[in-house]
Amino acid sequence: MVELTMARLQEFMIVLYALGLVFYLIDYFKKQKAMQRIAFWLIVTVWVTQTAILSLYIIEMKRFPVLSLVEGIYFYVWLLVTLSIVFQLIYQVNFMVFFTNIIGFGFLMIHVFSNLKYSASTVGDSLISEVLFIHITTAILSYAVFALAFVFAVLYLLVYKVLKKKKWTKRFSSLPNLHQTMMGMKMSIYTGIPILFVSLLFGVQWAYVALSEWSVWDVKIMGSFAVLLIYTSVVYFNYKGKLQSMEFAWMTIFAFLLTVVNFFLGSTLSEFHLWI
Repeated sequence: MVELTMARLQEFMIVLYALGLVFYLIDYFKKQKAMQRIAFWLIVTVWVTQTAILSLYIIEMKRFPVLSLVEGIYFYVWLLVTLSIVFQLIYQVNFMVFFTNIIGFGFLMIHVFSNLKYSASTVGDSLISEVLFIHITTAILSYAVFALAFVFAVLYLLVYKVLKKKKWTKRFSSLPNLHQTMMGMKMSIYTGIPILFVSLLFGVQWAYVALSEWSVWDVKIMGSFAVLLIYTSVVYFNYKGKLQSMEFAWMTIFAFLLTVVNFFLGSTLSEFHLWI
């Protein structure tokens, strides 16, 4: 009964999510406040539905569902929707909300249509600990923050192109300016780096204590540290003036794409990682 309820809620959520994105597009072309309000409340309803599904999973599994790849994807989408709503309420940046939810909707489709399924537990109960929980949740949170940096980078390139070609019209009136997008990129990366670093520390600590055999050269470990190194390098070289604004934006986009690859490919190729 619970599984049937969750399946129906997921179908309902996907339809609402798609409609919300459609209404944001209509608002982009027509610039109608009514369309914007409908889109926003559809996304809020998606968030409420997601939260209900997440709560049902917690009740059924008697734990927070982040211990497998499919669980992590769902939690990631929930975080993106949450962040998009916060941005809409505080900053009124429609393009930011739209692009963030495009990413969220893409991951939701992967979650729904993949062959990955929920399981009672992907690791033995004896291996589940607060350290592991903190490692996984902080990793997913850092990926969500890096997604915001990616969106700000895309918006920066879009605004730059529109301004350079002198094609600024009413249609682009809801776009943030170059300074706002650059600050958004930097603040997102500055926030994501320490969160990911904490996640890696907890992950290594957990592996050292809980696993009898593991290698620091594991694909997932190497990929995660590579992501951390790239984001740190982007910040450092930008601070030193060796990366100009456009290069900084493109490197932010590249770093996020690497993060997505590590999110999926690193987990599946890992010899011991728990996300299967």
